[in-house]
Parts: sequence; structure tokens; C-alpha cells
Amino acid sequence: MKFAVFGDIHGNLEALKAAYEAALAEKVERMYHMGDLGGYAPFINEVVDFLVGHGVEGVQGNYDETVALDKEHCGCRYENQLQADMMDAGFNWTKAHASSKTIEYLRSLPREIFFTAGGLAVKLFHATPAKNNLYWTEDRDDRFFREMAYKSGADLMIYGHTHKPYRRELDGKVFINAGSVGKPKDGDTRACLTVIDIDGGKVQSSFVRVPYDLEKTATAIIESGMPAYFAERLREGK
Repeated sequence: MKFAVFGDIHGNLEALKAAYEAALAEKVERMYHMGDLGGYAPFINEVVDFLVGHGVEGVQGNYDETVALDKEHCGCRYENQLQADMMDAGFNWTKAHASSKTIEYLRSLPREIFFTAGGLAVKLFHATPAKNNLYWTEDRDDRFFREMAYKSGADLMIYGHTHKPYRRELDGKVFINAGSVGKPKDGDTRACLTVIDIDGGKVQSSFVRVPYDLEKTATAIIESGMPAYFAERLREGK
């Protein structure tokens, strides 16, 4: 089974379109999104319409949950006060502009998707099996990875939230962070598409970096009234 995963789109429609075309070129059988559909670019409704219109299933991220439930905070981690202020502004903008249809869709998303392929149990979730806003970074110790594997009950775990892609194997389990389509934070400004192929109990994976019209998104961010900070960070891949 060969499938594509779109991590953390965050309202970046241009990046999503490019990632989708790249997935088609990879001749995948299915496509999934990892949640966090709005936030840092202004196309939350258009992103939802695109995913629904193209039959892309997905899971609920912390941003999706908090927007749908009209919470006061997105559940994001802040590194400093400036970042906190900017993210709060983006969160409030998204809540104010998300349509009722979008809200209904975000609310309906499952916390996880489970299936079997090639004799392996596969589970998709936004951040961790238990919490959708916990940062599961590559430098976590082995005990943490084993704990997450136990809680997920899967052989292959796919997630996002940190916006930094990685793959790790431990005790016969495979852990893949899908990175981010719409707001990479690894210094590479291109959208990150993850392609996974399961055959005969083996998991092959690749992080495909896809160029897109970044300046179109950056301009839209500024013109929408969202903080220009998001456009600057997008140009930096941070």
C-alpha cells in the first residue's frame, strides 16, 4: 500500500495544491492529512473545501479542536512573548473567519485513523496517541518512544505537530513525523510531503520537498490582516 500524508497545512492553500499534485505524481493509493488546517495563512475555508472535494481523510489537530470549540487558546507552545502575541492574533483571525461549514468539519474530525497494511498496524494522529498538542521531537529518549508505541498499539505511527520531519525505528516499530505542508520549521521553505509504501511488512518512506508560490501566500497573509510576522517566518522556513 502506498499513500501520502499532508502534515500541518495551516491555511496555506498554495502549498497544499502543490503537495497534492506531487502526491498524484507519486501514484499513491490514498492521501491523509494530519490536522491543523488553519492558523498561519488565511485560507482555512479553502483548505477544508479542497480536502473534502478531493476526498482526503484526516485527523483532528489541536488547532482544529480549539477553533471548532471556540476556545481562548490554540494549545500551541510559545517560545517568547512576541510569538505568543502573534499566534494569539492568528488564532483569533482564524476563529473569526472560519465558516460554519468549516467549523462543522473541524469538529467532526477523528482524533486518530487506524488501518492495517502489509500485516502492519498503522495509526495516524496529530501529535501523540494521548494528547494532540504534545511536542514529540526526534530527540525524545527511547523510553518516551516506547511509551507512545505502547499507547498507540501500532507498528507504524505517523504524526506531525512539530513541523519537523523525521523517521525513527525502535524495537521493530516505525515512527514517522510527517513534517509540515504549509509551515515548515526545519529551514526548508518548500512544502513537505511524506510518501509511505508498505509492502511485505516493510515500510519505505520519503520526505518529498515541493516548491510552490510562497510569495502568493505571503502576500495573502499580509492583505488578509493577519500578522506580517507569519509571512516573514514562512520565507525563513521557521
